[in-house]
Amino acid sequence: MRTYDLPTLRRSTVGFDRLLNLVSDATVAEDNFPPFDVERTGENQYRISMALAGFAPQDIDITAEQSALAVEGRKVGKEDGDYLHQGISVRPFRRVFNLSEHMQVKDATFDNGLLNIVLIREIPEAMKPRRIPIVGAGNESQKTENTQAA
Repeated sequence: MRTYDLPTLRRSTVGFDRLLNLVSDATVAEDNFPPFDVERTGENQYRISMALAGFAPQDIDITAEQSALAVEGRKVGKEDGDYLHQGISVRPFRRVFNLSEHMQVKDATFDNGLLNIVLIREIPEAMKPRRIPIVGAGNESQKTENTQAA
């Protein structure tokens, strides 16, 4: 496996800070709670599903920022019981998902202990590919009409 020296890359690159931070953060071992799936449901649509047994919708906060989606959970009014075995974890958590450009949170639903967050990529019209008409020698009159109209 090849390893990269990120400080060396940082010295020789300009403007790639966010990308290098993502690579650096990906190498740090993180807690796997709560379990989640990321699924592509369409060409520009994704769904994040998180298993949150023991939590209720009012125990969960979802915050969408420009390039990140944060999901936090904190059980309010946790009852201390006399457990013989407690296998369902209701500990506080914070899970952050880095989002690419133009990703928007469409909606979030909570059903049967499963939180589903639907994300959609909405590319602005100005950034979408567009067809450029080709003006040939025989179309010179059309070219001057188009430039005068603009």
